[in-house]
Amino acid sequence: MNGLSFVPLLLAALLGWRSLRIVQQGNSVLVERLGTFSRTLKPGVNIVVPLLEKEVSTQSLKERVLDVPPQDGITKDNVKISVDAVIYWQLVDHYKGHYAVLDMEAALMNLVLTQIRAEVGLMNLDQTFSARQEVNDRLLAELDDATDPWGIKVTRVELQDILPSPSVVESMEKQMTAERRKRATVLDSEGEKEAAINVARGRAEALVLNAEAQSRAVVVAAEASAQQQKLLAEARGQAAAALAEVLQQHPTAAEALRLLLAKDWMTMGEQLAQAKGGSVLMVDPQSPASLLAALRNLQQRES
Repeated sequence: MNGLSFVPLLLAALLGWRSLRIVQQGNSVLVERLGTFSRTLKPGVNIVVPLLEKEVSTQSLKERVLDVPPQDGITKDNVKISVDAVIYWQLVDHYKGHYAVLDMEAALMNLVLTQIRAEVGLMNLDQTFSARQEVNDRLLAELDDATDPWGIKVTRVELQDILPSPSVVESMEKQMTAERRKRATVLDSEGEKEAAINVARGRAEALVLNAEAQSRAVVVAAEASAQQQKLLAEARGQAAAALAEVLQQHPTAAEALRLLLAKDWMTMGEQLAQAKGGSVLMVDPQSPASLLAALRNLQQRES
């Protein structure tokens, strides 16, 4: 009797042990009862009725990465390119993901490939390189909207490599080389033009400065000559005034002046004797001073 009573207890213990389900954090488990969806088990300890209930799907709710292999596409300007991408997605509704689509990851992969080809076909080759972030944003919005019925949230889309065909790459390299040569030629011509302008401007400025210097030199020379004449005139006037004052104050000085004039007379006479033929001297015999002035004028003409 004791042995028979032990069997039900053992069976009850085994059934109780099998009814316990521990779900890890970040996971989700779907349970069906007699073939019909019953509930979703949450992280922690859960109880499942043996034989009546069955776990049909266990999925992670963490963010996942889908690496899309390189795919060929045709741009708007009929250029063949190869594009690969990385998709970050997360299962947010386990029920939809299990019952709305048969193979969730395969369906997501095919959807991504279709959207990439469609997006590439709307742009030309240059736009695929310059507007990559805009393409990422559009793909993210389109994929997130398309996967919503599957309980999937697309969090980020990144296009990695966009590679044109080898023939297109060669053509692009030739075009870039020609563009660089063109820019170099334009820069050289602009440099020569700027150099010629600078040389011409320098010559013009040099001529202006030379003319200004000559003009200033003429002005300075004229001012110096005028100042010299002015100083000579002032000196002669001062000398004449001083002589007159001396003659007034010292009557005997007149006799000394006559002696000096006589000496000058003798010197000028000798110069007159050596003058060229045809020279005429008009003087007043009664005025030694006039004779002296005439002789001096003759000396200046001879020199």
